[in-house]
Amino acid sequence: MCGIFCAINLRERFEWAEFHRFTYLTDLIRYRGPDDSGYVALNGTGGPPMVGAPFPIFLGNRRLSVIDLSPAGHQPMTDGKGRWITYNGEIFNYLEIRKELEAAGRKFRTSTDTEVILQVYDAYGEAGFERLNGMWAFALVDCPARRVIVSRDRFSIKPLYHLRNGDLLYFASEIKQLLPLLPRRNVNVEVMSAYLWQGLLDQCQETFFQGIKRVAPKTNFVVSLESGETVERKYWDYSAAQEKDGKNTLEQFRELFTDSVKIRLRSDVKMGVLLSGGLDSSTIAVVSNDLLREPLETFSVISENPKNSEEQFIDALCQPTHIANRKLMFRESDVLDALDETLDHSGEPFGGFSIIAQFKIFQMIKQQTDLTVLLSGQGGDEVLLGYRKFFFFYAKLLARDAKFQAIALLLHSFLRGTVMRQFHLAEARRYIPFFHHPKNGDFRRIPSKLLPVWGCKDMRSRQIEDIDRYSVPALTHYEDRNSMAKSLEVRNPFLDHRLVNFGINLPTEWKIQRGWTKFILRDAFPEVPAAVRWRRDKKGFSIPEEMWLRRELREPIQRSFQNSILAQMGFIEDNAFLKYYEDFRAGRGYINPADISRTFIAEVWARKMFAGGPNILN
Repeated sequence: MCGIFCAINLRERFEWAEFHRFTYLTDLIRYRGPDDSGYVALNGTGGPPMVGAPFPIFLGNRRLSVIDLSPAGHQPMTDGKGRWITYNGEIFNYLEIRKELEAAGRKFRTSTDTEVILQVYDAYGEAGFERLNGMWAFALVDCPARRVIVSRDRFSIKPLYHLRNGDLLYFASEIKQLLPLLPRRNVNVEVMSAYLWQGLLDQCQETFFQGIKRVAPKTNFVVSLESGETVERKYWDYSAAQEKDGKNTLEQFRELFTDSVKIRLRSDVKMGVLLSGGLDSSTIAVVSNDLLREPLETFSVISENPKNSEEQFIDALCQPTHIANRKLMFRESDVLDALDETLDHSGEPFGGFSIIAQFKIFQMIKQQTDLTVLLSGQGGDEVLLGYRKFFFFYAKLLARDAKFQAIALLLHSFLRGTVMRQFHLAEARRYIPFFHHPKNGDFRRIPSKLLPVWGCKDMRSRQIEDIDRYSVPALTHYEDRNSMAKSLEVRNPFLDHRLVNFGINLPTEWKIQRGWTKFILRDAFPEVPAAVRWRRDKKGFSIPEEMWLRRELREPIQRSFQNSILAQMGFIEDNAFLKYYEDFRAGRGYINPADISRTFIAEVWARKMFAGGPNILN
């Protein structure tokens, strides 16, 4: 787990002074890799040039040692054949791949997964990355072939940004590394509009900054050093489910999930689990506790407000299983205390104050423990239809083709007190086209277009949209930046590509059944305590955000829009926003609290990035 930087000059060569500049840009994210650092200039024909000589390629790396803690894991790493790599991530099936390659007669010099990537490339070419099970972002320079292959994992878990300025091409783990290289800093109007109107983040390859883009997931971005041309090629995509002989669906799922957890417990450092109190993280904790030889530690965020706190479900899991747990009490004062720092690490606006709670739990773990790796439940709701939006989308599909089944689904849910009892119109507005039609009196400027988050023909394509665009990329963005800010690595068992592919191909009735969501997960792991396994509500990472927006955060919100930079940029009308906010505080109309928090977060971010102050938080 690391941070990377790569610079390529496609026509000329960088002067040696640029080497020191690129070293600085690599070290801007030293928190991603505090254990080691490496920087190499390459002459493009196989190795480093003489010190002080111009060069066409630079690779930088900051290393967080997790597998093979010895100096043998130093990066950038070479295979001795003119290939070099700077790499961020983990390949969880590296032992199986290594065994396969050794059986074919290949020799290894280290115990790292980094060397496994180099050997896979040497054996199979860039198409071999399809064999990797993990999370990664890397730049691999193949000097003999005169090309650079930049690759990103299947589900946007590890960040990778790029910037092209004429013949100069740059890749980096974080936006802040590329900002000094931008000819001019401008906000991306379409991205900001999608955020303010629809709450969308990371839904495309564009970022909030014009010119800085994301490398697409499940893609190799190939740069020809001869022609300067760039080509994007997918190395993996979803396929039809593969049946396993002699195993029923429940057995297949349990086996896949357990193995996904098992290979993500491979580490040469101490590990723990992020425990929300929900079904996904609780199942990970129970399975991990069975697989680990040492006692498992878990970590949770709780609230002073019982309505929002998950504490009873955290205790319902940990007490009977004797799993250790530490809790962080998240208060409204933490929002203002940590908003600035959380935005600094995120690089872009984020979706709500729960992201700050996540930042604070990583801070607590770093301060109070010697752990380096954590498992998280991200992806479970997308793979197994845990969100309320999926339930109602399924009801809509049934109503079209089988009305009596739709009625039965809704009735089961109502009688069991599950999704139907938890419906909130303000929350659902994002998925109802009517509410996105621009209306007189809205504080936001009308965007040029709205993204059709509601438009899918079937459940499988709806899931894929959320995994590829509308949910998982944003969630993994927060989790990566918040954890790596404290030099911690997070792994996601539900985002194992085998499990994802299995989940999206399951018939919907395996996932939504008799009023329950994620039914197959509840059914497959009876060792999870019943109070958690069959809990009826769905809170997510819940905090009393609505209450804080109305009370404790009133003054900073009102103060921030007295001279709004978002208004100066043309995204909002500040007086209209303040009226909208007062309507929200008074409880007038169906106003989503996220509209308020999102706009406030964007205002703070825009002041930091485009105005240089003043600090409206103090």
